[in-house]
Amino acid sequence: MKEIFIERQKELLRIAIKEKDELKECLIEEETGEPYPGEIYKGIVKNIVPAIKCAFIDIGHKKNVYMYLDEKFKNTKLKKGEEILVQVIKEDLGSKGAKVSNVLSLPGTYCVLETINKDISFSKKITDNNIKNYIAQNLKKPKGIGVKIRTNGVEVPIDVINEELNKLYDLYSNMCNKAKYSTGVGLLFDDGGILGRVLRDKLSGTNLKIYVDNEEDYNYVSEFSRSIIDAKINIKLHKESRTLFAYYGIEREILSLRNNKIPLQCGGYIIIDRTEAMYVIDVNSGKNVKGSSIQKTAYITNYQAAEEVARQIRLRNLSGIIVVDFIDMDDENNKQKILNLLKEGFFGDKNKTIIYPFTELNLVQIARRRSGKSIYEYIEEDCGLCSGKGKRIKLSYMCMLIKNEVFRIDEQREIKDLYIELDENYKKDIEGDILSFIKNISALDKKVYINYVKGEHFKVEPLIFMNQIENLQIFKVYG
Repeated sequence: MKEIFIERQKELLRIAIKEKDELKECLIEEETGEPYPGEIYKGIVKNIVPAIKCAFIDIGHKKNVYMYLDEKFKNTKLKKGEEILVQVIKEDLGSKGAKVSNVLSLPGTYCVLETINKDISFSKKITDNNIKNYIAQNLKKPKGIGVKIRTNGVEVPIDVINEELNKLYDLYSNMCNKAKYSTGVGLLFDDGGILGRVLRDKLSGTNLKIYVDNEEDYNYVSEFSRSIIDAKINIKLHKESRTLFAYYGIEREILSLRNNKIPLQCGGYIIIDRTEAMYVIDVNSGKNVKGSSIQKTAYITNYQAAEEVARQIRLRNLSGIIVVDFIDMDDENNKQKILNLLKEGFFGDKNKTIIYPFTELNLVQIARRRSGKSIYEYIEEDCGLCSGKGKRIKLSYMCMLIKNEVFRIDEQREIKDLYIELDENYKKDIEGDILSFIKNISALDKKVYINYVKGEHFKVEPLIFMNQIENLQIFKVYG
């Protein structure tokens, strides 16, 4: 059974995916108003820099986006001031604007409309030539565009693919007309962000349950699921006062991702470290010392580590260069089994991932395309007390965790006095704007007592007895 949990807060959308009650993916999207991958804009070329073969384009945001110029994309003859349709490939990072392409694609559940060519192509996972020929002969492809059949397209009748293709082509035609007759730059197409992408990629070919926490998303998912014919989908609207992730224990699992040491069943463990240039994952045998030979112990540990490495990379959304330091093995067959297991772990992952062979030092290099931020970027921020050398849980994230506890306490009884223990690292920020903090934890109707302590943990307790309240008056900050 696959389960999808969709939680939407003020400016944050979080989606967790579980399979067989194990957390497999956690996707997060901030509603910053900045360009997001998949969106299509009408833009105007502002500058072209031949030295780096790059064009900078105004799409109506603060920062210009950039696009590489390449003959295969037929964009090398662009001129300054020219209007162009572009699709966002990567969101902006720091002072760098978003990356875009003039090659457009409108994804559906079973096929993708493309402008890079006018042909019919197929997912690499579709290998049956008879199926390919049948679809190619019966697909009603509009002129002037290309179509790529997705993997799950072979699971549905050709009429379903043609119906979806017609809808995509109507979207494309309307978008082109809007761009043609509009005078300014701006957004033309929104593919639904991570919610739309998850629904397109995860709903077909399986039975699943979807949990949402607001009626708008409930209606959106319900409408989307009507077009899925190869899956049984059960949608549940979460109405509890506690947040969806807190209620189902997902919040606790997400916080555990801050731990860089992950145990393996065999007694070994892996350690994930971040550097400026890459992620480094070290595999250790730990307590796995019961094997009859060193090579067997190494293989068992590496085997379990390979499974966990793939899971953790996807779960934490690690990208770029990832180097895995496996325990030394001499057997080439065992090395190939480890590589095959790593590749299996990324099956179904929409982020392009390349796994390179073992080096002479038993290192495996993994290159994974960046899509969105890593889980660390949403949970952590620089510690203000150690010149940014350390990390702490973001104050905004900590407020959300405390608010969940406030809701939990309110469910049990009506409490007017709350005692909070919190890491002293937050003291300066909280006391600088105590009212915002109280508002963010939904405690405006309560008296709040905060005790700042050493150690990265927090505690929220109700004050029930009068002697408790009297003893803690020195910690009162509000009410």
